[in-house]
Amino acid sequence: MRVLIGCESSGIIRDAFRKLGHDAYSCDLLPCEGDPTFHFQCDVRTLLKPGMWDLFICHPDCTYLTNSAAWAFGDGPYHQKVKPGTLVGADRRAAREEALAFVREMMDAPVPHIAIENPVGVISTQIKPASQYIQPHEYGDDASKKTGLWLKNLPLLRPTRSCPPRIVEWPKGSGKMVQRWSNQTDSGQNRLSPGADRWIERSRTYQGWAEAMASQWGEYVQQAVEGREAA
Repeated sequence: MRVLIGCESSGIIRDAFRKLGHDAYSCDLLPCEGDPTFHFQCDVRTLLKPGMWDLFICHPDCTYLTNSAAWAFGDGPYHQKVKPGTLVGADRRAAREEALAFVREMMDAPVPHIAIENPVGVISTQIKPASQYIQPHEYGDDASKKTGLWLKNLPLLRPTRSCPPRIVEWPKGSGKMVQRWSNQTDSGQNRLSPGADRWIERSRTYQGWAEAMASQWGEYVQQAVEGREAA
């Protein structure tokens, strides 16, 4: 089975599929963080030719697709306070439209089985609702990150192993007990410190997700491929 993982520089999902014997490749504008042998450093659209792939999993850049920094999409006096290079106002709205157009193109790729992955954001409101939402702690990783999957000819991803949270009181002194995982502070914020590589760390796929995709979707698509070949 031929698998393409789009917008992935870590190689985590690609390697999970290859470990199970599939002919899997990653593709990104960035170089591969691991073994570059099975990585294409290019625009993923150049690889989406009819008949080339059986399964396509894509992780579009979520910078302009998430619901965070909603203030930056409006017009206001705060524009003078943003960091150099940060898009705001009309420029940021244009970037979001471009990002949504890319998502639509990936959803319409000439591949029989497709999964689009992205955090909670405007894909569900501007294109279509997610097929499902998953959490890393449902797949054995000690983390919380609600993430949507938009699926074409693929089954919902089944949880594999629950990772229990820690229970903390928040706000302090309120008597209200809430669930938190290792990537969260007690207030629920992400623990990663600001920095140039923060977006890379936050976008990296969790191992539990990768293994579940490879085992569950790998088996499903392999059976579909064999069925088409036998027909």
